[in-house]
Amino acid sequence: MAVVETDRTGQVFIVRMNRPERLNALNTEMRQMLAEAWTEFRHSKELEVAIFTGIGRGFCAGEDMKESLVAGRPGGTRPSLADPFMDGTLEKPVIAAINGFAMGGGFMLVERSDLRVAVPEALFEVSEAKRWLLGGYNHGHLANLPYPIAMEMALGFRFTAERFYGLGFLNRLVEPDQLMPSAVAMGEHLLTLPPAARVNTVHMMRQMRPAPSAAQQRLAALLHEHGAKSDLIESRAAFAEMRPPRFKGWDDPEDRYRLPALDALSG
Repeated sequence: MAVVETDRTGQVFIVRMNRPERLNALNTEMRQMLAEAWTEFRHSKELEVAIFTGIGRGFCAGEDMKESLVAGRPGGTRPSLADPFMDGTLEKPVIAAINGFAMGGGFMLVERSDLRVAVPEALFEVSEAKRWLLGGYNHGHLANLPYPIAMEMALGFRFTAERFYGLGFLNRLVEPDQLMPSAVAMGEHLLTLPPAARVNTVHMMRQMRPAPSAAQQRLAALLHEHGAKSDLIESRAAFAEMRPPRFKGWDDPEDRYRLPALDALSG
């Protein structure tokens, strides 16, 4: 059974992640098959709108931590071909139909979608603060959320679907039996628009999304290196072994007070 299943309904392309026993965690095979599916969608002359969903209790639990531990490195293996959904080259709208947990890398898949429908039971978490040396500083900014909400996201707190709907992060909140029908209805609406209006509007809206400045991104790159690298694997080992993590923090404790300064990176 394929870990990514695709289907076509007229001009609508449906992509389903299919590792329900692992809450659709992103292993090497799934990343590869998603890249292939999105490449097919991008180059198709018939397909215009995609619906992205998961099978089982999870939309996507993010990085497959067990695979990372076996490989001895965090983050998973990138696919052998570019993924147009992830690299921003996909100029077609994607509707996320969020059937359950969307955590870490799974949250980032939701974030990259253009329209979002979720079930009330769905849970969301930006997990970088738990797995890396820098939390998800950019996600609340991208979503145009107020500073304290963006800070809460960045520090790895969980959000219910109801709360995200109230904050404007989700377009629809529907019962499970209405998830796919609601997503399909949104897709059918898009297909009633003049093709150029749909394409041009999606392109323009994406250009208007907020983004960290170049200096802020340089600072983030430095902060991703600011701490004990052993904590990256420790966080994953603790998760896999279902125990509290034993973090080191910094190889040199004085590094705690040597944070790189944004002012030095501006200009």
